[in-house]
Amino acid sequence: MSPSDKAAYLSKSLYARGLQCHKSLYLHKYRPDLRGEPTPELEALWKSGHEVGDLAHMLFPGGVIVPFDGLTKDEQLAKTREEIDRGTKAIYEATFSFDDVFVKADIIVRNRGCWDLYEVKSSTSVKEHHWDDVAVQYYVLSGCGLPINKAYLVHINNGYVRDGDIVPEELFVLQDITGIVKEKQASVPDELAGMRAMLRGEMPEIDIGPHCSDPYDCDFMDFCWQHVPEYSVFSLRGRGIDPWELYRQGVVKLQDVPLDSLNLMQRMQAEYYLDKKSHADPAKIREFLKKVRYPVCFLDFETFSAAIPLFDGTRPYQQVPFQYSLHRIDAEGEEARHFEYLAQPGADPRKEIAEKLLGEIPEGACVIAYSMAFEKRVLRELGESGPMLRKRLNAVTTGMIDLMEPFKRRDIYHWRMNGSYSLKSVLPVLVPGMTYEGMEISDGEMASAAYFSMETIAAPAELSRLRKALLEYCRQDTLGLVRLLEMMRAMEAEGAKG
Repeated sequence: MSPSDKAAYLSKSLYARGLQCHKSLYLHKYRPDLRGEPTPELEALWKSGHEVGDLAHMLFPGGVIVPFDGLTKDEQLAKTREEIDRGTKAIYEATFSFDDVFVKADIIVRNRGCWDLYEVKSSTSVKEHHWDDVAVQYYVLSGCGLPINKAYLVHINNGYVRDGDIVPEELFVLQDITGIVKEKQASVPDELAGMRAMLRGEMPEIDIGPHCSDPYDCDFMDFCWQHVPEYSVFSLRGRGIDPWELYRQGVVKLQDVPLDSLNLMQRMQAEYYLDKKSHADPAKIREFLKKVRYPVCFLDFETFSAAIPLFDGTRPYQQVPFQYSLHRIDAEGEEARHFEYLAQPGADPRKEIAEKLLGEIPEGACVIAYSMAFEKRVLRELGESGPMLRKRLNAVTTGMIDLMEPFKRRDIYHWRMNGSYSLKSVLPVLVPGMTYEGMEISDGEMASAAYFSMETIAAPAELSRLRKALLEYCRQDTLGLVRLLEMMRAMEAEGAKG
């Protein structure tokens, strides 16, 4: 393909990329080597999107699919035309090309001599950028001579609760966006022309901005943001000054931020960084520690969520627990004992996980979590799935203590936390050696992806290695809470001496 041909050729996804940022489109075309690796979260989103798209076909059963794999683009175009001429009522992944724009429409359905266009999204609502996605398809299909009657966005109904087989008509919501899409038709040729003119020239000099993550996180951010240091204006936490306002004034490094422009919390963050300071307030730590009683349990769940509910009684994107780690200290001075659970993939784990957990948390125990709203929600939803256990599960949440609070309030703060109070930021700073770096699984998204992948792994050694990595990661979270509490007790004791 010659450079001019390469510049001319666009697709539905490239059009969306170009609307977000011309530089991103240029890099995608000519410097794909600069693209960052897809995150586990993004890969899970792609997989979910394919599953949702396939299920949406059931809204219009009996149709014919035009496959992407195994056919060239020309063969896909020919197959689509063949099905249209044959009188096929519904076509999935129908393929069209007009004005050097290639699109695959999720679903088109014949309707009284015209066609209805359906774009399927795995989101739970319609976003403005979805309109442009449908608008470019409408432009191409109309340009190919296909008369379009209506254009719809198909998205997930987050109020749907699974009961037996999935009912597509209840899982999906169809929203008519024909009027909006028609209004956008006038701007599509101009947008395409602008993108092609840009692609015929040098890489555009577009600086970073809010567009880097709106509406999607750009996969070239590592390249475009390489001039931004770890401690920068974008490190500033909270709702104080807009970091983009500072950046536009030429302020990038945290040490260059004018302190009088910051609110109290942001100023503290900047000053502590400049002076490389840390502090711990013994009185506030003592007040927090008064709430801790024995036996004390440290709890952390790992969960997955799915656009299409996997089990009866669950909703789209509900956080379903598949793993927990629990450290328990029965009396002051005793060593922490460790308990853990990791479900076998493919089966509903909720009853087993609830029963096992309740067997390991003594009645009336003090339960500590980090950012406890998450653990409380998981426990509440476990109770909804198993009414016989609801009372006992709710009792676990009563009096639950959030170990995040002292760090969120900055009763304890170290400049290396960089304004963050997440466990991943706090733990390695305050408990040296307890880092997540180098772990095969180092965050919740990776854990969820690993859990799902276990279902497809046949080799026992590989399965064993993955289970071990999952257990190690979850154990690190609750052992970290044990060590943080020990550290707080030491700080409190040191303060009492002073």
